Amino acid sequence: MKFSEHMKPGGMGVMATAGADGTVNTAVYAPPHLTGGATAAWGMTEGRTHRNVRGNPNASYLYAAPGGGYNGVRLTLKLKEIRDSGELLETIRAETRETSGEGAANATKYVAFFEIVEERPLV
Repeated sequence: MKFSEHMKPGGMGVMATAGADGTVNTAVYAPPHLTGGATAAWGMTEGRTHRNVRGNPNASYLYAAPGGGYNGVRLTLKLKEIRDSGELLETIRAETRETSGEGAANATKYVAFFEIVEERPLV
């Protein structure tokens, strides 16, 4: 399965993380930016998801494609690095500004790069 084929515009994504102490968090996230190979990247604020992956690099991402049914993908992820500057971060901020407004764009402080460890169908 090639997960990018399942990420049709208009769906909904959720990232799940757990902190070093085991505290879990889920958050709505846009589809990732594919940066080559088995690497995906997301913009992040200074919220719980960011704090959790700093303490525990493992995460998962679920994307439910639009159109009804159970089309989509589940990704198992491992954090590779987090950057606080760069071209991709600026691209993500610009996209966020268009879809969610200036406040959300300004809150996006980081871009997190994850290795895609495993991909599975939604169901």
